[in-house]
Amino acid sequence: MKTGLLHAIAISAALLGATAAQAHRQWMLPSSTVLSGQSGWVTVDAAVSNDLFYFEHQPLRLGNVKTWAPDGSEVALQNPATGRYRSTFDVELKQQGTYKIVNAGGGIFGSYKENGTEKRLPRGVSAADIEKLIPAGATDVKLSESLSRNEVFVTLGAPTDTVLKPSGKGLELVPVTHPNDLVSGEAATFQFVIDGKPAAGIEIEVVPGGIRYRDQLGQMDMKTDAEGKVTITWPNPGLYWMSAEASDKNVSVKGAEQRRLGYVSTLEVLAP
Repeated sequence: MKTGLLHAIAISAALLGATAAQAHRQWMLPSSTVLSGQSGWVTVDAAVSNDLFYFEHQPLRLGNVKTWAPDGSEVALQNPATGRYRSTFDVELKQQGTYKIVNAGGGIFGSYKENGTEKRLPRGVSAADIEKLIPAGATDVKLSESLSRNEVFVTLGAPTDTVLKPSGKGLELVPVTHPNDLVSGEAATFQFVIDGKPAAGIEIEVVPGGIRYRDQLGQMDMKTDAEGKVTITWPNPGLYWMSAEASDKNVSVKGAEQRRLGYVSTLEVLAP
């Protein structure tokens, strides 16, 4: 067997093992994160995939995607479309400052037994549907609540901070360093909060894009400090996927045992 083919097989095996635990990452990718001029446009690709920023699993549904302008007003998505492997949409930038594009959602997950047979709830049902879906007399009811947030930031002209303020619900990012002011070789500090309060000890994963073409995942693992803060020094310019997860007992649905929280963002790091 030729050396080149052996090397390709080795790389594929290494990547398969490296990504197995982190399969099916959800992400949004804007065509640009920093723009100049009086107005502009960005096109956003959105997908769920094994390899970061490649389309090979399924599209991200756009039903919960919203865009917030620098003044806090909502901006309509333009030209939304969903294909076999990805969704895409355009955002027109008419105001100077920082925009936030968010896919936030949640639901109730769980199971119950009816006449001794275990049955599972449909994925992500709302709290209002629970009583309708679980029949009277059901036993061994097990429920959990889920809240997730996937967001990216785009700045036209000078950066602003209005859209960086947290909603106070779930796991969120509060940038200390502006997310559109990231430079390789320089440290950036972010704060994570849960329901608006500092989230200490949260595990953070940062993975550079392009994992299809290298034999090392390059993942950086860290934890937030007592103030919910984490400092990242970017090794190289490029696109990075950042994620965080947490769980607690602050459920809003009667009978739920825990609340699972997730946060994801795509960040662009520029050369000095």
